[in-house]
This record gives sequence, C-alpha cells and structure tokens, in this order.
Amino acid sequence: MNDKSALLEQLRIDHSARAPQPSPWKRWLLIGAVLLAIIVAAAALFGGEKPPEVTTVQARAAGPGASASVLDASGYVVARRQATVSSKVTGKVIEVLLDEGRRVEQGQVLARIDDSNAQAQLALAQSQLAASRSQLSTVQVQLTEADRQLVRTRELAERKLLSQQALDTAQANADGLRAQLDTARQNIVVAERSVAVQQRALDDTVVRAPFSGVITLKNAQPGEMISPLSAGGAGTRTGIGTLVDMDSLEIEVDVNENFINRVQTGQPAAARLNAYPDWEIPCEVIAVIPTADRSKATVKVRVGFKQKDPRILPEMGVRVSFRENEAEKQAQQPQGVLVPAAAVQKTGEDGVVYVLREDLTLERRAVKLGGSSEGEISVLGGLRGGERLAVGDFALLKDGGKVRLKKKE
Repeated sequence: MNDKSALLEQLRIDHSARAPQPSPWKRWLLIGAVLLAIIVAAAALFGGEKPPEVTTVQARAAGPGASASVLDASGYVVARRQATVSSKVTGKVIEVLLDEGRRVEQGQVLARIDDSNAQAQLALAQSQLAASRSQLSTVQVQLTEADRQLVRTRELAERKLLSQQALDTAQANADGLRAQLDTARQNIVVAERSVAVQQRALDDTVVRAPFSGVITLKNAQPGEMISPLSAGGAGTRTGIGTLVDMDSLEIEVDVNENFINRVQTGQPAAARLNAYPDWEIPCEVIAVIPTADRSKATVKVRVGFKQKDPRILPEMGVRVSFRENEAEKQAQQPQGVLVPAAAVQKTGEDGVVYVLREDLTLERRAVKLGGSSEGEISVLGGLRGGERLAVGDFALLKDGGKVRLKKKE
C-alpha cells in the first residue's frame, strides 16, 4: 500500500507552483496600446501634408526674332487674281476640258462652244472677199481698155478726125472706170475686215485660260447653254468655271478702327490657319485700305504671305498676329526673357513667378512684364535666362515651400 501511495503522490500536480494568470482587463489594455501605436505610425506616414506637385519650364533669352504681338485679328485667305472663265458669245457647250483641282496654263483650251453658225458666217465673208477681188480684176481690165481708147480718141481729135464730144466721152468713161477701181479696192478692204471679224467670232467659240492657275469650280457640262450677258438660271450658265491664281493668295483682315494705329504697311506679321493651328506662316502687311466700314467700325488690311504652300487655300479662316517692327524691337532695351504664360501670375503690368531651386524649394519673385506672343510672355526684369520656373496651382505655392515634380506620363 505504501508503494502505491508513493506512486500516486508522484503523479499529483502541484497547483501551488503554477504562475499567476493576468486578469482579462489587463489583456485588453495591452491590445489597445498596440493598436494605438499602429494608428499613430500610419497617421505619421500617410496623413501628413504632401508638397504640391508642379511641372517645370525654363526661361529663355529673347532672341532677335522674338518680337511680341501688338495686335491679333481674324481674317480669310483670298485670291487677288481670280476669274469666272466664260465665252465671249452665247452658245451651246459641246466640249469641257477642265476639272476641279486641275492646274492649267495661260492660253490652254478649257471648253468649246458650238461654232456651226460662226463657220457659216466666216464662209460667207470669205466668199464676199473673193467676189470683191473678182470685181476688182474686171474693173482693171475695163480701165485698161478705156485708157487705150482714150489715147486713140485724143490722137484722132488732134487730127480733127473726131469731134471734141467723142474725146470727152472717152475721157469720162476712163475716169468712171478709174473710180470703180478705187471702189473695188475699198470693197476688198471691207471684205478682208469682215473675214477677220468672222474669224475672231469663230475663235471666240474656243474658251481659253486667261492666266495660269488652278480650277476651283466647274460650272458647265456639254449640252448646256452659255450666255455671259445673262443672269443665269433656266438651264443657262454664265461661265464654264472659276480659275484662281494660287500665287496671288493673301489675307484680308478687318481690324477694329480703335486699334488701326497699331498696323502699318510693311509691318511683320504671323498667320496661323484654322486648319493648321500649330503652323506659323511668316507674313507682311501689304497695305491698309484707306477707308472704314461704317456698319462694322473696321478697316480692311491686306496681309501677304512670305512663303507659298499648297496647303494654303482660298476662303480658309486664319488668325493674324501683327508683330513689332524691327526698329521698335531694337529700340526695346532690355529685351529680357520669354517664359510660358502658365508660369506667370499676373498682377497688372507686373507679375509673380516661382523660381525652383535645386533642393525643390521655391523662391517667390516679382517680375516686370512686357508683351505677349503665342502663349509666351516677355519678362523685362527680375528673371534671367535659363532659370527654372514652377508651373502649378498658384494657391498652393509659397515662398520657401517644398514641391514635388510631377512624373512624366
């Protein structure tokens, strides 16, 4: 028995040696402290105020060609030399040799009109000319015979073999034939001129290009009637087509009369077609038309292209920027630098820019502004060429503030 009791005593668990367990409220307190530490760390990592994002641009020195715009205006491309090609005579079209977009040279045949009547009139005139020449030959033969008869009659009259009356008759007959000869010669001249007129009428049935250019409109088809003196309609056309000299293209701009003092002949300009807004075309003012439109209070200005291009077409819309003259550009001291307009916060004639330092901090700087040109502003003072400027929300930018550079997409 004692042995069994000893064994049981060895198997008994000693509860007095177990470590004391913590109370439940202490456990929850420990969990709460850990969660609070995690929240504070997350707030410090993600909840802090981020520096604003900006993009950067660079101020560049204004070169000799960087002239500012003194006036912007809208206009249209027009052809200084264009014509509605037609025949000189009324007739039916039998052949059309033109198409839209086709280039033709001066004197090239564009169409033909029915010439049957003109051919008949020419044949009649030629016949009349032949008859006049034949009559002239007849009168010449008669005059030769009359002159010989006059000589014989005069000899016989001198010998008293014929009377004076016979001599006078022979003289009158010769003089009459001589007058008929002069008339016949004049008739030949008239007949020759009549032939020339009918030949011109025949030539007028052929429509030719008055100058070199491009056909922009085809009006007539074979079988239609052409009448240059009519008002058109009822199947009658007034012209074959429209011919435009592309070398004569220019711009017509209506400038408000309040700003016409900014425009003068020979002034440089730049044009941008509505169809190609990124293409700047160098231009020059040809003339300021010396009259105003009372209804619109505008003055028409002619602007010429300095370079020709097939993309420039008549009636295209265009935006023209009138630039400073070379003398005015050279007189402007200093020329300053050019910066994109988005980098400048305007305050009247002055402005504010934010210069970006190497450590991505900002320096707020006041600058003096000049003219603007194609999205750029001339800065006359307070900025040097090559300095980097921040572009972003000006409400978030401040002097000495830190910024982040926006990643390029």
